[in-house]
Amino acid sequence: MSLKNSLFLLSVTLLLVSCDKKRVFDEYKSVGSSWQKDSVVTFKFNSPDTTKPYNLYVNIRDNNDYQFSNLFLIVALEQPGGLTKVDTLQYKMTEADGTLLGDGFTDIKENKLFYKEKMKFAKTGEYKVSIKHAVRQTGKIPGIAQLAGITDVGFRIESTE
Repeated sequence: MSLKNSLFLLSVTLLLVSCDKKRVFDEYKSVGSSWQKDSVVTFKFNSPDTTKPYNLYVNIRDNNDYQFSNLFLIVALEQPGGLTKVDTLQYKMTEADGTLLGDGFTDIKENKLFYKEKMKFAKTGEYKVSIKHAVRQTGKIPGIAQLAGITDVGFRIESTE
């Protein structure tokens, strides 16, 4: 294959991969090699069209250092004007044999986790989403101080159309 053909094929591949028509907002923040218990990951965005429904996702990148089968999150959505809705969420992160769920060819997996489905933004203005983990060992009250294996936390808004 010539260099010209290779460059053309690479360009077409990048173009197809970069097309993401449903994406309204998509951002990741690194938490390092482990997610600290008191570390809150925050995303700010302006409301999209208030007449259309959107799907909201929490995105998690993890690796083989993640030791739990589930992930518990506390997600707060603050609307313009200060009204805040808080949800405690649980997501399955591994198969029964301990194999990580998610997409990826290496030991790093990416999980797109549903947060809210067909949500309409009631008000225009700036919204804030705050995410922290609430993982605990079975039978123990204190949370895990350093949650190993979680490297990045993201938030995504997609159009339903």
